[in-house]
Amino acid sequence: MRLEFINNVKEDEVLGRSIFSEEGQVLLKAGMKLTNNYINKLKQIGVLYVYIQDERLEDVLVEDEKLNKLKQTTIRSMSNVMKNVHDFNGKKVKESFKEIEEIIGYIIDVGDVNKSLYDIKTYDNYTYIHSLDTCIMTTFMGMSCGFTENRIKEIGIGAILHDIGKIKVPSKIIKKKGRLTEEEFKEIKKHPIYGKRMLQKNIKITDTITKIVEQHHERVDGKGYPYGLKSSEISPMAKIVCVCDVYDAVSNDRCYRAKFKPNEAYELILSGSGSMFDKDMVQKFRHTFAIYPLGCHIRLSNNKEGYVVSQNAGYPDRPIIRIFNDFLDKDSKIYYELDLLKNPNITIEEIVR
Repeated sequence: MRLEFINNVKEDEVLGRSIFSEEGQVLLKAGMKLTNNYINKLKQIGVLYVYIQDERLEDVLVEDEKLNKLKQTTIRSMSNVMKNVHDFNGKKVKESFKEIEEIIGYIIDVGDVNKSLYDIKTYDNYTYIHSLDTCIMTTFMGMSCGFTENRIKEIGIGAILHDIGKIKVPSKIIKKKGRLTEEEFKEIKKHPIYGKRMLQKNIKITDTITKIVEQHHERVDGKGYPYGLKSSEISPMAKIVCVCDVYDAVSNDRCYRAKFKPNEAYELILSGSGSMFDKDMVQKFRHTFAIYPLGCHIRLSNNKEGYVVSQNAGYPDRPIIRIFNDFLDKDSKIYYELDLLKNPNITIEEIVR
């Protein structure tokens, strides 16, 4: 399959991966031939890219149907999770965590920690999707750290709930279009404390989860909030969620800025090592996730173009590229593969959009 940005998709190309609605319903099923009407509808609902069937890349498989279905189920349950925690309903809280624990358990069972960040991300306009994407990233990080299944589930639930305190922040601040005033930002910075107070009233929530919610905006250099904690004072689990939270947040559009490109967001994480983020957690992030997704069209520093067909674990910016001798001929089967790990003088310049 080939990953294609929606603006470059042509009529009659065949969808390689199903498209789902916010409610988890199938909008377009894999295998459908795309019409201009379908393409325009996808643009309207905010779909940024799709996977297209491509004979030249038929060995590049990116579909994980079960993970997609679990994400749908979890999205549908998110409002109940937040409501039950907010209402301090202990029994219902435990029940509503089942879908979250199922998606975390599935990721653990599959054990694929070298995951593309594109595969984890969903669409920007999905309600609760930031919390879900942060949870999934955190789960992969927990696996890389060698945590037990129970501990990983704890971290994942903490990631789901990390922003729950925003329920207590006035909606006019949360929904404000434009930059916040100093007073408004001070109120936003209270949401970890609001979240902590909510969770402390619920006996089903562990201290680990509460600390994640309370400390996920702390920085190792002491410049975070709400308490200005430093390195060893911050929960290791909160440090993990902090990295994943920031990556996911900057990867989404905001009313006051455009979203970062995947490599730009990745560089932001690396540049924050030792100041914003714990150095060890940044290294775990680096060894867990790949920047460039399978099937993605890239341009190299030697002016060649090709597609990512394989990843090199631990080297997120050095995948294996398939380069066709006649790149413009989509029927061309003559190609060679370039392993960027073995060719350090060649780098990826950009994802071709």
